[in-house]
Amino acid sequence: MTLTLRRETRWVCPLCTTTDVTYEPLPHSRFHTCAGLKGLTAPMVPEGTRCKIEAHERDDYVAGELVQLDGDGRPIMSVATTRDDGVDCTVYAGTATARGGPREEP
Repeated sequence: MTLTLRRETRWVCPLCTTTDVTYEPLPHSRFHTCAGLKGLTAPMVPEGTRCKIEAHERDDYVAGELVQLDGDGRPIMSVATTRDDGVDCTVYAGTATARGGPREEP
């Protein structure tokens, strides 16, 4: 008979009602589409963790980049999770675009 121990981690979101359970033995994190952050992909935290989660709007000009927008259409730069022992940050980097076509000779 083989006994297998599974480590259970219960995840919660302090901004919405989403919960989850994982059984991964190695360190890991959990993300979800958060209703409290207007549809942004945000991290969940282990149950019982005291934290604050905030979305930070882009401070720079958006010109032709593809950027992450929240449910209100505002461009979001990052989501920061602040705990007693530090800050984790999820960054939504803008994506540049280009047009293709025949190359002109100088």
